[in-house]
Amino acid sequence: MSFLSAFTPSTALPAAGADRLSMPTRWLWLVALASLVWRGWMAVVMPLTGDEALFYWWARFLDYGYYDHPPMVAWWIAVMRALLGDAEWAIRMPAVLLPLGVGWALWWAWSPVSRERAAWAVLLYWLVPVNWLNAFIATDTPLILWAAWSTAALVRAEQAADRGRWPWRLYALSGVFMGMAFLSKYFAVLLGLAFVVYFALFARARWRGLVLIVLCALPSVAVNLVWNLQHCWTNIMFNLFNRTEGSEGSPVNVLVYVVMMAYLVNPVLLWLGWRHRGAWRGGLKGHALLVCVALVPLTLFGLLAFKKEIGLHWVMGFYPFLLVMWAWVMPVPALRTAARGLGVFLSLHLLVAGGVALSDLSQWQALKQQVRLIDKNYHRVVEAARAEEMVRQVQVPGVVLASNAYSAASIFGYAAGHHVPVLGRGGKHARQDDLIVDYATLEGKTIRVMATRKLSLDDYRGFFDSVRLLTFEQDGATFYALEGVNFSYAAYREQVMAEVNRRYYAFPSWLPVWECSFCQRYCGADRCTP
Repeated sequence: MSFLSAFTPSTALPAAGADRLSMPTRWLWLVALASLVWRGWMAVVMPLTGDEALFYWWARFLDYGYYDHPPMVAWWIAVMRALLGDAEWAIRMPAVLLPLGVGWALWWAWSPVSRERAAWAVLLYWLVPVNWLNAFIATDTPLILWAAWSTAALVRAEQAADRGRWPWRLYALSGVFMGMAFLSKYFAVLLGLAFVVYFALFARARWRGLVLIVLCALPSVAVNLVWNLQHCWTNIMFNLFNRTEGSEGSPVNVLVYVVMMAYLVNPVLLWLGWRHRGAWRGGLKGHALLVCVALVPLTLFGLLAFKKEIGLHWVMGFYPFLLVMWAWVMPVPALRTAARGLGVFLSLHLLVAGGVALSDLSQWQALKQQVRLIDKNYHRVVEAARAEEMVRQVQVPGVVLASNAYSAASIFGYAAGHHVPVLGRGGKHARQDDLIVDYATLEGKTIRVMATRKLSLDDYRGFFDSVRLLTFEQDGATFYALEGVNFSYAAYREQVMAEVNRRYYAFPSWLPVWECSFCQRYCGADRCTP
């Protein structure tokens, strides 16, 4: 039976006391098809973002781990490149298909309990605007899918256990999917914590299921551990130390988080949830696992908001379960109202998004004179939309093309058709070049460093014989290329790599290190004293 055909109402009579089936079958077909077409169109017309370009280069330098995150997104892109090529839409195909895969997981998990409620859950999830607008691939893309399927497998396992069976295959499958989520992004740990809370509070007698989940997830953890042992512990250093540098707590962060979650769940559902607040009493009885996977991670993010700003993408792996909660509690007439309200809310978003996607740079150029926010970020719009034209202006035979920032370098590299390294210290994010670029090979080269903001000659003068700043124009935006003649690796090593080592590779002495390519290049050992 196919996924969507499974939503067709059964001709059999419902069990005694069960709700009459009123599954939104036609709406599911329509929304599934329309959203797929919309995301496919967005994937074709929108230029590649800096993050997407970075993940594209991860896939070009295929590995089993990367500086910032585990490798799953790069593996997916590598498969898409092999099957479909290097076009933007091909790279984004996993994101285009993602909501269908998550919807399938939600249906598989909860349809044995109530086909009607499961169908409404999928429909609500598919109608949320973010699932139409998010056609951009990210590390969150595989996390969202694997988290949904890990949870779905555990839900099915618990359903079988309630009938007196020992469903070890389903527990094992949940663990394997949990491992895949861990190889996508470390936020998978929060899902694992939600499972622990569930077993500790509601299913202690089934502790063997939790043990089996952990055992089946451990191979993926081992893969990540071995990669870190062989790559300077960069995942650990970045996620636990470097990325939190300078973070300050603020009550405003908490307010922003609450507003963000209210938007993501949707004002329509919040209003209906309040209007039918009496339905919540007892409405989730028997669904402790659903409550745990929905609320434990999101509550932890709320607490973390006191320390750090929480991004929208952080919560994407867990918010689908909130929609399942709403679908399970609300009366069916309220769910119909919710679907209509979500449709109106979605239409407003699509009008705006369609206008943006169909606009051209001449319109943005005109608006930047009137809107300060657009004026401030117009150079980024041009960088994304006109990267090929910008590269053609700067690139000359015999001269190495580089950039001053990792996002820009990834975009320019995608446009140029070859990897573009970052020259200089760069930022704390996305420092994959530390692991793959041997700057000694640039000895004696003339290099042009592209940037959308004016560069300081003094920052580069120390490792070139001479430097000059070139100025270019593209669609009303000024951009630059700092040209340096006769690159000195020895000087670069002392002036730049030494500082990079001090900031990003001062891993604790108690951590064992098997190999560190950056330190090997910098000081000839796997651990360099800052």
